[in-house]
Amino acid sequence: MNVFAGTACLDVTELARHRGLDMSRFENLLMKQKSVALPYEDPITFAVNAAKPLVDALSEQEKDRIEMVITCTESAFDFGKSMSTYCHDLLGLNRNCRLFELKNACYSGVAGLQMAVNFVLSQVSPGAKVLVIATDVSRFMVEEGGEALSADWSFAEPSGGSGAVAMLISDRPHVFQIDVGANGYYGYEVMDTCRPSADTDAGDTDLSLLSYLNCCENAYLEYEKRVAGASFADTFGYIAYHTPFGGMVKGAHRNMMRKLAKAKPNEIEVDFQRRVNPGLVHCQRVGNIMGATAALSLASTIDNGDFDAPQRIGVFSYGSGCCSEFFSGTVRKEGQERLRAMKIGERLDRRHQLSMEQYDALLEKSRSMKFGTRNLDADTAFVPQARAALGHKTLFLKQIKEFHREYEWV
Repeated sequence: MNVFAGTACLDVTELARHRGLDMSRFENLLMKQKSVALPYEDPITFAVNAAKPLVDALSEQEKDRIEMVITCTESAFDFGKSMSTYCHDLLGLNRNCRLFELKNACYSGVAGLQMAVNFVLSQVSPGAKVLVIATDVSRFMVEEGGEALSADWSFAEPSGGSGAVAMLISDRPHVFQIDVGANGYYGYEVMDTCRPSADTDAGDTDLSLLSYLNCCENAYLEYEKRVAGASFADTFGYIAYHTPFGGMVKGAHRNMMRKLAKAKPNEIEVDFQRRVNPGLVHCQRVGNIMGATAALSLASTIDNGDFDAPQRIGVFSYGSGCCSEFFSGTVRKEGQERLRAMKIGERLDRRHQLSMEQYDALLEKSRSMKFGTRNLDADTAFVPQARAALGHKTLFLKQIKEFHREYEWV
């Protein structure tokens, strides 16, 4: 498992002040930073940069056993061609491989993970591996001469991030061992948030919060039906939630502990800090990366938890519209050591922090990266120091020629 959260970030407290937001309300978001996609970054660069260390660590024989590449996203730039084809090519994978894409709001990453798990469990191709990459990009944009802030943005702008999580699924899990059959899923039609066009978001934030809470409770209750003896308060050493922003997770956990464990407020706060907060550490620095966020929370939990003894982690994924799932797995010390070798926190530290002036300039440049862009030379002169921020070879977008995207390693 690996996380890539771009080369540039923004201090969201500075952004909130810059936008004149109600700071008392803003503090409830529990956000610190957000990753920002630059003009030469897109969902492919995020995806490949996340997956490359995993692929490079394999022998040629192991690499050839990757028989499926699934990209999970709501940031695709083509209605037909799957981004998995670009990822497959740039990672140099075997051509005897299934390549496809999943779109299901923020649930897509877990949908891809579960599809991969079931393929491996089926044993139709013993020893096969699946590369699942959840990748999403938030590009707020303004028309030239227009206002940078609109009512539709409000508090969504500080929490919308960009990033990818890559997961290599096989029958030899080193980082996170899925509890087979321990799944509770719950979904129904609701118009909470949506993308009525490729580059815009719309919806009802209050309805989305209520739907998230409803799904969290009912997905877990279905899990409890299927897993004998399961207890929300006692079964899981940690719980990793899909994290649109930290405050939403805190509210959801409070709701669950009140209803299912009859816990008092002080008990809930202690439990939140112990079992949930480790999963927020990276999320608070990256923002909501939609289909990749539940996986980001899981990675953060493994990175920041205590696994001297094996621990079971409960994971909750929610995607607007809606579908949700609660599942679990176990992590041992080896898993934490392997994930920590990816140095996720260190790479977050190395991102270039944008000034407000640079960020506002980026909002206008984002217009050139709209869905369906036909021809474009990526603006490599924009904040060039960010291109070298991470200190290692990184994939960037070079140009778009007749809709085809070309990339370069820098």
